[in-house]
Amino acid sequence: MSDSRGSVDTIKAFLRSSPDSQQTTEFYDTCCEMYDQDAELLNYRGPDLGVDCLLSNFSGRREEVQVLDVGCGSGLVAKAMSEVGFRNFVGVDGSKGMLELAEKTGLYQHLRLALLGTEPLPADTDMFDVVILVGALAPGFIPVSVVRELCQAARPGGLVCLVRGNHRGADSDRYRVELHSELWRMEEAGLWSLLGTNHCDRYMIDTHLSQQGEPFISGMVHLYRKSMHPST
Repeated sequence: MSDSRGSVDTIKAFLRSSPDSQQTTEFYDTCCEMYDQDAELLNYRGPDLGVDCLLSNFSGRREEVQVLDVGCGSGLVAKAMSEVGFRNFVGVDGSKGMLELAEKTGLYQHLRLALLGTEPLPADTDMFDVVILVGALAPGFIPVSVVRELCQAARPGGLVCLVRGNHRGADSDRYRVELHSELWRMEEAGLWSLLGTNHCDRYMIDTHLSQQGEPFISGMVHLYRKSMHPST
């Protein structure tokens, strides 16, 4: 338990350091083996929140759906989706170490390494029935500009699910404002339509507070349907 507590404390300290995307990738390459255990200790609910929102708005044969899991990490989202019948996954992440863990799940047909924001999203346009990104819409992870690439990867009529925690701090506040502005601009441009938003009071333990018994941060799920004839 002491090793686990130390690992969680390391994550907290790292996130408080305001890393850039390259530093984030290097960190997760180093600490990837403890990721799933750390996520459990932090009461991280992002994958389950995303899947619950998808299920409430999805109809069709889940085993035939093509899913693009962006920022897939060790495969927590694919695991949660596979438990309710989804079978076809392509994963993208910036950390080679995390992709190696995702490969061990046996759930992904393809895994692709890319540092998003620096490199383009390695996915065909108009390809996926579901595009899902959980937990990586934050400073130092995936920049807001990548949201348009997620929409482009979805097929017309496909779903795009975005799940993020409302982390504390000035950088996170700026990121949240920029993200919401971009989401609104894309809706106004006719690229997609909002199906719904879900709010969660307990998304994960607040990593910016050091004492035990920390309060939780809240989280938000945004679910969009890509327009059948999106504007360019």
